[in-house]
Amino acid sequence: MTAPDSSQAVQNPNAFASAEREAVYRVIGERRDMRHFRSDPVDGDTLWRLLEAAHRAPSVGYMQPWRFLRVTDPALREALHAHAAEEQARTAEACGERAAEVHRLKLEGIREAGELLVVALTDGRERYVLGRRTLPEMDLCSAACAIQNLWLAARAEGLGMGWVSLFDPDWLARQLEMPEGGYPIAVLCLGHVERFYDRPMLETAGWDRRRPLADLVFQDRWGAPCEPAAAEDAAEAGSAPDEPAGSGKA
Repeated sequence: MTAPDSSQAVQNPNAFASAEREAVYRVIGERRDMRHFRSDPVDGDTLWRLLEAAHRAPSVGYMQPWRFLRVTDPALREALHAHAAEEQARTAEACGERAAEVHRLKLEGIREAGELLVVALTDGRERYVLGRRTLPEMDLCSAACAIQNLWLAARAEGLGMGWVSLFDPDWLARQLEMPEGGYPIAVLCLGHVERFYDRPMLETAGWDRRRPLADLVFQDRWGAPCEPAAAEDAAEAGSAPDEPAGSGKA
């Protein structure tokens, strides 16, 4: 992913310098959902910087619904790993004819990662109405923005992160002794890696492929093509990633 043409940004006094913009687009393009980690610990100051980056995320109604729980108890980590393995087996069964593929995929690094974090929505969220009257799920969207902030900051720091959703929220809430109304939404494996994947794992494994942007951008009506987006997508087709061989993973 490359930054927009610098000739356009020169006319905008609010734009970052070219090298700074390029770094932003680079970290977005090279972010990966990591599953393979080294066990080296994450420096405490670095971890706090990443959490601060997450806490800078936008939130609807400024409700800041995110809560972060750092898992340091080895027994709790092992329980999480076992629970995720059970959920992967159930997921494979639910995927029917693709069950064998699901069993082969490595979908978490709970045992290996230097840090393990659980992201949860806070209790008492119902009192926040601004921006949520018709869309109460905006608290979840806000927390997802915080996770993305942490993900991008981790990539800039040279650390990998993987978002694990293989768990029963009620089970995890009990393990963490969360208050009534608290709701876990993510287990984050964070730590040092040998290398970052060239492409998303599920893509290189053939699980699925990235869709062309022009197929996802509409204009005025659902399904109506957005001409600028279609033209831009066609112009960039030559630099699009190679299609994966085989049958699927991202």
